[in-house]
Amino acid sequence: MKLKWMFGLIGCMICTGLYAQKEVTVKVINQYEAPVDAFTVDGVEYKTTKDGSVKIVINATDSASFAGKEYDAVKVAVTEITEGGTVTIRKNFTWKDILNPMFYIKYGGLWLLIFIIFAETGLLVGFFLPGDSLLFVAGIYSTNLAQEFLKLFGLKGLQNEWLELLVLCGLLSVAGILGNLVGYWTGRKVGPAMYSWKDNFIFKQRYLHEAHDFYEKYGGGAIVFARFLPFIRTFAPIVAGIVKMDRKKFVYYNVVGCIAWVVTMIFAGHFLQIWVKNQFGIELKDKLELIIIIIIAVTTAPVIWKFFFGKKAKKPTHNPE
Repeated sequence: MKLKWMFGLIGCMICTGLYAQKEVTVKVINQYEAPVDAFTVDGVEYKTTKDGSVKIVINATDSASFAGKEYDAVKVAVTEITEGGTVTIRKNFTWKDILNPMFYIKYGGLWLLIFIIFAETGLLVGFFLPGDSLLFVAGIYSTNLAQEFLKLFGLKGLQNEWLELLVLCGLLSVAGILGNLVGYWTGRKVGPAMYSWKDNFIFKQRYLHEAHDFYEKYGGGAIVFARFLPFIRTFAPIVAGIVKMDRKKFVYYNVVGCIAWVVTMIFAGHFLQIWVKNQFGIELKDKLELIIIIIIAVTTAPVIWKFFFGKKAKKPTHNPE
């Protein structure tokens, strides 16, 4: 009897251990650090709060399987699921991701960021890239991005806020300046012929005409102002080349405009993140989707206003010289 009782007790202990559960509150985010709205854990459905927090129940097994409608299934060791911790699950790629600045920071880091800032004006295909919001988010992640460059010189781990900001602003300003120079050269060489190009997915003549009107209205200052306007900034240096703006004058406005744009957006992201966290205890990293929408709305508002309420640009009857 005693032997049976002991075996029964051991069996109960084993079963209890196998099916024991623990309840923890975690934050569930995707690889872009955005909160995941809904997901499952071992087949049980959960919905999170706005910041991705949720209380889940997990079995005392080796791992728990997290999955979602738009997410890859991932197994997470139970020992890594702790109270107040974070679980990251990977969102499947969609074409909307190319408008998300975190997509570029996550998969390309500093070097892809530099290329995008160059491409926005150096390459005609760059007009759809999220330049303003990308720079703002880069300011929030300035430490991570600057460290990618510093490690090339054996300085990885050197923590200095102003050095990191200087490195990031310097590299991105150079990229923007070079991009504008390529755009200006394009305008000088092939710009007039662009007025006879047909619209396609990449090129729209409307943007070229709007940039020309913008330049005619503001002169050299347009090179500075255009940096803060999507679409316009892509074609403004091309128009400057078409009208054969003095090279020295263009270089001056180009340098001033690029530095002003990069420093404004980087500093805004970096210091606003610090201020909001200190004042309200809120991480801007958790509100990136909202911030991106606001930045896009603010920066594109002048362009949208002109498109719907401004005078339509008349197509020239001949190629401008």
